[in-house]
Amino acid sequence: MGWMADETGLEKNAANYVALSPLSHLQRAAVVFNDYPAVVYGTHRKTYAEYYDRCSALASALTKLGVSSGDVVATLIPNVPAQAEAHFGVPACGAVLNTINTRLDTDTVAYIFEHGGAKVVLADTQFLEVTEAAVAQITGEKPIIIEVPDEQAGFAATGRHQTYEELLTTGDTNFEWVLPQDEWESLALNYTSGTTGRPKGVVYHHRGAYLMTMGTVVSWRMTLNPTFLTIVPLFHCNGWNHTWMMPLVGGKLVCCRDISAKAIYDAIADEGVQYFGGAPIVLNLLVNAKAEERRDFDHVVEVFTAGAPPAPATLGKIEQLGFNVTHVYGLTETYGHVTECVWHDHKWGTLTGDDRAAAKARQGVAFPMMEPIAVMDAEMNQVPMDGQTQGEIMIRGNSVMKGYLKNPKATEEAFAGGYFHSGDIAVQHPDTYIQIADRSKDIIISGGENISSVEVEGCLMAHPAVSLCAVVAKPDEKWGEVPCAFVELLPDADATEAELIAFARERLAGFKTPKSIVFQELPKTSTGKIQKFELRKTFK
Repeated sequence: MGWMADETGLEKNAANYVALSPLSHLQRAAVVFNDYPAVVYGTHRKTYAEYYDRCSALASALTKLGVSSGDVVATLIPNVPAQAEAHFGVPACGAVLNTINTRLDTDTVAYIFEHGGAKVVLADTQFLEVTEAAVAQITGEKPIIIEVPDEQAGFAATGRHQTYEELLTTGDTNFEWVLPQDEWESLALNYTSGTTGRPKGVVYHHRGAYLMTMGTVVSWRMTLNPTFLTIVPLFHCNGWNHTWMMPLVGGKLVCCRDISAKAIYDAIADEGVQYFGGAPIVLNLLVNAKAEERRDFDHVVEVFTAGAPPAPATLGKIEQLGFNVTHVYGLTETYGHVTECVWHDHKWGTLTGDDRAAAKARQGVAFPMMEPIAVMDAEMNQVPMDGQTQGEIMIRGNSVMKGYLKNPKATEEAFAGGYFHSGDIAVQHPDTYIQIADRSKDIIISGGENISSVEVEGCLMAHPAVSLCAVVAKPDEKWGEVPCAFVELLPDADATEAELIAFARERLAGFKTPKSIVFQELPKTSTGKIQKFELRKTFK
């Protein structure tokens, strides 16, 4: 279909076909935006020409260490310039980048080193002891450790390993980048959270990351030379691919090592930050910031938020502070966000309060680089788009992983029927917008009735004393299980269990109302997601 009757001489060649790769963005930016600010972190301020040279030196230096095409280079680094440079410098020598969660325990880090086969690891001084302990556990070939000090944050070099800056001096800034010959070549290796066993290695290809950067610019309505703040950890879906994206538009990447309300407000006021992404907990930080932590700014800040659906109450409050929030959704297996709540002003522009927030809280429709994303039943049929019938979100498109490293069985299961199975339960509205009901494992079944933990959480988050809330199933002799809410109160706020249960009962059906409330600080991942599996352990 679509082939002409005679296509003699119309083959692909070097002039008309080049493998897609996000590496090309920085190569172009080094010429087009050579004197524009590229990476900013305190006193570290580099132009695109300097950024490119540093990434080239890194690629060259890694080659001299014995890293070759297809090898894995790991990092244990927060959102600082070296982590951004690794996103280009590592693949520029043909290697695969494995950014590792800095909050993982030694045993898990050791497993990832061995499973991924890391040849070199770039480790921030703060996480050097974990790195060294993990390397010590490896029985086979051990990766070379390169220490990445951060004196601005108080982490001086220990002297135990070659430092990152020393490594760069061994490299050649004129190094010729090793670009992929096939855009299906592996670019990055990311590990899932592994809450139910060993984490799985998710493999990204150059094509998917390139198209993710293109689709994100369109969806975020970006113009040239934006200023972007790194809040999503670059070890999480490679920061949703935003670091690979910024050279495409000649943007300024503002690194943020430690996420706090003050750091975010300071970056907006001092650097002119216009865009950032983050979990709903980040929105919560900004809404509940103390007066002395806030700064005035005179522009609208565009925010992508993902994770558990943000509470309508939070969305309503943050817009009043100068932030425009777009809800997005995705997974590690999809390079980050793949659906967005595209806003239709002619439909929803007059909405206010809870109605407006409720419209914004939906996960929406597919990004431009994706195929239509559907909600399907167990037989993989499209569920009725009635906003009521639940099914599983099924995903297909260019920004879906190659598969799980060394795990063909899990890969086959994930792709059964020609779609990636997300494990997220949702409904689809008549306008095709998806709205998550819950993770399949988080649905509470009480007396045969399905209860969405998301719905109950959204209700309790509307209480003026509640900062964060997580609802999980609690075993019950009569009903099988009932909702139990774990609540983190705002500083200096007060509320009783009876008060919150009564508040929920006024707004929810009786069977959905939490039967108990536990007040405590909620366990969270490094990306701000609440760890419900830890809360469930309370009942074991």
